[in-house]
Amino acid sequence: MNINQLKYFVAVAEQRSFTKAANQYYLSQTAITQQIHALESTLEVQLLDRNTRPVALTPAGTIFLQEAKAILTRMDTAVSRTKDASTGLVGSIRIGYAKGYERSDLSNKLRAFHRAYPNILLTCFRCDTDRLAAGLLNSEFDIIFGWDSTNLRQDPQVETRLMERARLVAALYGGHALAQRTSLRRTELKNERILYMTPSSTGDSFGDAYFMQLYQRAGYQPNILLRSNDTESILMMVAAEEGVSILPAYCTDKLDHADNLVFVPLEGEEEHEEILAIWRREDASQALRRFLDAL
Repeated sequence: MNINQLKYFVAVAEQRSFTKAANQYYLSQTAITQQIHALESTLEVQLLDRNTRPVALTPAGTIFLQEAKAILTRMDTAVSRTKDASTGLVGSIRIGYAKGYERSDLSNKLRAFHRAYPNILLTCFRCDTDRLAAGLLNSEFDIIFGWDSTNLRQDPQVETRLMERARLVAALYGGHALAQRTSLRRTELKNERILYMTPSSTGDSFGDAYFMQLYQRAGYQPNILLRSNDTESILMMVAAEEGVSILPAYCTDKLDHADNLVFVPLEGEEEHEEILAIWRREDASQALRRFLDAL
C-alpha cells in the first residue's frame, strides 16, 4: 500500500468513476484499476462494488475512505510542517511588553499570528520599560512593545516601528468636578494631586522628561502624590479618591463599568504617547520576520 494508491482510491470513491479519477491524475483507466486492485489485495478486502453504475463503496470501503482521507491529511500536514521547519517557521518568539499594554489589541495580533503559524511559540513577558530595553539588548527578548523611556530608538543596534499613537486620558473618580466632561485640558488639572504613571521603574527617564514637558507647557509643576508604573494600583487609588491620573487610553478602553472611575480624553495634539515595536537589527530569525510582516 502506498500514498498514490490511497489518492487514487479516494478519487474513485468520491467521483464514483474510474474514468474521472484517471482523468484527474492524467492516467489511463487501466492504470487506476490496477492500483485499486493492488490496494484491495494488500488489505484483503473488496473496497468497491464494480457491478453498480456508478461505482459504489462496499461497507469496508466506506470505512476505509474515512481512514484514507485522514492519512492523506496527516501526510500533507507533515510535509507542510517539514517545509516550515526548513525555512525557520518553527521555534519561538520572546515578546516583552510594557505594563498596562496587555489591555491593548496586542493579544488580537498574537492570536492571529498563532493561527497562521501554530508551530511558532509566542512567549510573553510583562515588564517596566527599562527592563524591556535592557532585556532586548541582552538578547533576553526578541521584540518588545512599549514606550521608549530610554530613547532606545537612537541605538544603532535596533530597529523600530510605530505601532500606535495612544491618546492620553484623565482618570477621575466619579464624584470629581470634571467627571461629567467629554474632554478637558491638562491645564485644568493644575490643582490636582497627581498619581503619576511613569514609563520606567526609576521615574526619571527619557520618557518621564517628555511627560514633564507636557506639564510645563500647561504652565505648572504637577503635585505628584505617587510615582508608579503599576496601572492597577494607580486606578485603585483614583477610585479611592486619593488623586487623579493621566494614562494612555489602551489602559482604560476595555474597562467597562469600572467602580467609581471615569476616563476623560485630554485635548491637544501633543496629548499622546508613542508605542513602538523594537527589535535587534541583526536578528536573522525567519520567525521574527514573519511576525513583523504580520503586524
